[in-house]
Amino acid sequence: MVEVSRARFEQLVADALDSLPADFRRLISNVQVVVEPGDDPHLLGLYQGVPLTERTSDYSAVLPDKITIFQDAICARAGGEQEVVDEVRTTVVHEVGHHFGIDDDRLHELGW
Repeated sequence: MVEVSRARFEQLVADALDSLPADFRRLISNVQVVVEPGDDPHLLGLYQGVPLTERTSDYSAVLPDKITIFQDAICARAGGEQEVVDEVRTTVVHEVGHHFGIDDDRLHELGW
């Protein structure tokens, strides 16, 4: 398991979000992104919310969507810090993809 401080890991998540194209970043403004240790070694990230593709005109007064990135699972899988950086980016993009309504099968086809 690669040891990465919580502050450094949170910065990696922020960097991954900042690396997204500006047009996409604007569309995820009502999404909370958090880092948690996690207890499932197979779950790297989790999107909870209503994807943009499923929202109707009566979608209002709801809590923000939430993307959770699980630090322990990512660090356990990585062989070095660069692999942590790469996996954080992949996981962030994957979970943001769910926010845009892209399912797991399609995300995997696209390499995320």
